[in-house]
Amino acid sequence: MTATAMTTTAESLPGSARPRARRRPRAVRLLTRAPVNAVLAAVALLWLVPSFGLLVTSFRPTKDYFASGWWRALLHPATLTVSNYRHVLQTGGIKDALFTTALITVPATVLVVVVASLAAYALVFLRWPGRDAVFVALVALMVVPLQMALIPVATLYGHLGLFGTVAGVVLFHTAFGLPFAIFLMRNFYTGIPKDLLEAARIDGAGDLMMFLRIVLPLGRPALASLGIFQFLWVWNDLLVSLVFLGGARHVPITVAIFSQLRQFGPNIDLISSASFLSMIVPLIIFFSFQRYFVRGVLAGAVK
Repeated sequence: MTATAMTTTAESLPGSARPRARRRPRAVRLLTRAPVNAVLAAVALLWLVPSFGLLVTSFRPTKDYFASGWWRALLHPATLTVSNYRHVLQTGGIKDALFTTALITVPATVLVVVVASLAAYALVFLRWPGRDAVFVALVALMVVPLQMALIPVATLYGHLGLFGTVAGVVLFHTAFGLPFAIFLMRNFYTGIPKDLLEAARIDGAGDLMMFLRIVLPLGRPALASLGIFQFLWVWNDLLVSLVFLGGARHVPITVAIFSQLRQFGPNIDLISSASFLSMIVPLIIFFSFQRYFVRGVLAGAVK
């Protein structure tokens, strides 16, 4: 019997040893992936359970919170109420704080994305003296702690009249967000074939046209990831806002929640409601652009 005939006979036999041979590698893969999947499931629970507990607590009355754990509310969902959110929005100044937070976060995010995109284009596609030295300096700035600059910048803002203003906080977040932003965008732009830009340059396109028509559309994943990073950092910031806007009339949501702790006292249900309100917008932003997130984070990782 020839080898061809043996192969044909093995393929024509139903329930032969060939499916068994395939089952073994699948079983081995499942066994090898089981520890990894278990670890990932445990990490997911560590992230999701506190957030879900915060959500449930934000709908519970104060007396129920101190009487039992938040998981007991799942057995009696009729006890949940929206009065906590109504109270926070009416008495806590949360609406004004949300507007102030957006007034800081949106300009700081847009400025970082635009300036980093232009700087990364110049570092990758333009030839000018000192380009490599500038990039090394930007990478070195990434290791400078933010806390190190609070006092010098506060002194500078005092002389310029920017201390206690929203514009000062926006400039601070923009300055400290640019090193990482330029590094991320530069790594992504190095993966764009330069032949595309050379062909466009031959056709008469200038740098601005190539940047708008070629580089920006191809860099959309990195731009989305950078926008998510910067938005989350600025929206959830407490330290910078507390230093520069701690005594101001209009404060962001993190400072508002921090300042309301004494006023609310033991009313953890109100604090949880205000905290969950501050989480809604970042969650919406993240899930809206999550399909670009992984591609942008891995930008430039593989050459």
